Amino acid sequence: MKLHLMQQLLNLNQAFENVARGLERMEKLRRFDKEDLRCTRAEIETARADTNREFIGKLGEIVEKDSTLAYEVCWQHDHKTKDPFDLYLEIKEREETRRKKGLPPRVVLLPDWDKDDEQHYDEEQAKKRAANRRRKAARKPTPNSVKAARQAQIGVAPAPESKK
Repeated sequence: MKLHLMQQLLNLNQAFENVARGLERMEKLRRFDKEDLRCTRAEIETARADTNREFIGKLGEIVEKDSTLAYEVCWQHDHKTKDPFDLYLEIKEREETRRKKGLPPRVVLLPDWDKDDEQHYDEEQAKKRAANRRRKAARKPTPNSVKAARQAQIGVAPAPESKK
């Protein structure tokens, strides 16, 4: 909440209160027209009420916006940290409730479903990709063997290596 805004409203209300008390004291002096002073006090109270109403309306908008942002942050956190298996259990529980009420199922749950089957599949796929990379790396020709293979195709004998 916007504490500094609330402090400003408090200060403003205290100022209105000081003006109203001053007018009240002036009424007791009998030098001023009581009816005019009462009317002025009523105008001050009306101004205070209008100001408070406007402020509270704006503050309500600010609080609503802050609340929406806070809800979004909480929702995103919950969404990131929620276990996908919890959703399966929730659906399973709802379907069981529907079955007890005699209602037809909305979804079909696989019997003997393993919550870790996707993880096992991903791990197997990662192993296969790693093995394929190793096989490709093992078959990759070295630069010298490529040069020798080209010379053999052309029919050129490799040059003898000179010793220095």
